[in-house]
Amino acid sequence: MTVQDAVAVQALAARLSPSFTLGVASAAFQIEGSLAAGGRGPSGWDAFAEKPGSILNGHSPAVACDHYNRAPEDVELMRALGIDSYRFSISWPRIQPEGTGPFNSEGLDFYDRLIDQLLEAGISPMATLYHWDTPLPLEHRGGWMNRTTAERFADYSAAAGKRFGDRVAQWVTLNEPVSVTLNGYALGVHAPGHDLLFDALPSVHHQLLGHGLAVQALRSEGVTGAVGVTNLHSPVRPASRSLTDRLLAKVFDIVLNRVYADPILLGRYPRPPLIARPWFRSLGKIADADLRTIHQPLDFYGLNYYYPVKVATGRGSGGSPVGPSDPMLRMPFHLPGFPEYEKTGFGWPVAPDHLGVLLRELKDRYGEALPPLYITENGASFPEPDHVSGPIADAERISYLAAHLGQALDATAPGGIAEDVELLGYYVWTLMDNFEWAAGYSQRFGLVHVDFKTLERTPKDSYYWYQALSRARKG
Repeated sequence: MTVQDAVAVQALAARLSPSFTLGVASAAFQIEGSLAAGGRGPSGWDAFAEKPGSILNGHSPAVACDHYNRAPEDVELMRALGIDSYRFSISWPRIQPEGTGPFNSEGLDFYDRLIDQLLEAGISPMATLYHWDTPLPLEHRGGWMNRTTAERFADYSAAAGKRFGDRVAQWVTLNEPVSVTLNGYALGVHAPGHDLLFDALPSVHHQLLGHGLAVQALRSEGVTGAVGVTNLHSPVRPASRSLTDRLLAKVFDIVLNRVYADPILLGRYPRPPLIARPWFRSLGKIADADLRTIHQPLDFYGLNYYYPVKVATGRGSGGSPVGPSDPMLRMPFHLPGFPEYEKTGFGWPVAPDHLGVLLRELKDRYGEALPPLYITENGASFPEPDHVSGPIADAERISYLAAHLGQALDATAPGGIAEDVELLGYYVWTLMDNFEWAAGYSQRFGLVHVDFKTLERTPKDSYYWYQALSRARKG
């Protein structure tokens, strides 16, 4: 690290309060592998990955990073990194293979060991109950399009709370329900691969109902940790000042942001513009009892931020932020992108300035109903070699992380544009390169490089940068 870099790290660290959490995040399906080991059942993502053409280059998640067998090594990487907290997900089919009925003792024991290893390393566990891996038998019955999945999720959440509730510091019920609905049920680019477009909206309601039931289940089990939820949020902008661009941007903002956060935080669904209401008909009439269940008091709200979104009238090329989507060709709008910004390996705009704006928008929209926030995911992929012989000089990632964390601190500092937002911490996506869903192993987000042939872990320069930040903050 150069002298200039060290000075920049010291300056950024000086802006972090002693209570501010620095962490990393991961997801079970993306790192664990061992799909048939230890009694783990198949998930909807396992079935999706077996369909030809679903995963780039035909990559398989069967091994991934082999975290199931290498967890102690990975915990040691985190201990050396100096983070305060690790956000991981519990694999539902690993601890309840059928999604109903008996729980798998080997799966429960794995997470028991992981949590204990984290605590021994001085790392606070943040456990996500659902990061997209629906047990396959439930997916066969409709997945999140079926209301009973919410009830089964509550049963699973209660079991997790009972087993781990004395040691987990924070619980996240759902990760990015927007991604599950849009990518999985509406556009068909993620599992389960349905292309229902607006008819996918029942999957929103059933996920949110599952969230509310899970919050109740965790608290009924007496968990000692804080309880919240995490969603992807993006500021949505019209491509022009035309009436149609502004109207369609408002509709897409509802679909991307408000249809999730409004029921959770306000206890009601947003009203779409009159002309767009036929698109939302599949939500139907929502019972007041459901809304009361969804609208549970939360200890925190998790924000995943990666990019802003622009909406323009007319059909485009059929692209989505995570890959090509033929169903998008049927919509009267497209997402033209931000040519003025540099791009990540995924083609996402590098736009840290929009993060502060997003924090302001969330506070303006929800006011006192907005709980304290964690940025539960933020990170970027960049092209990197499959095999390395030493640390990777990933200066682009360091710049990305420093800019986004800096913008979040600027926005929430006294005099900042979101100074009334209580920001509790920041989690980098992700600890190590992994199976990046439909993109397979083509997108590397990690602070640690993984050679997917040898499974060797090699810390990148960004790892040492984050390590220096943590050490500087702790003095």
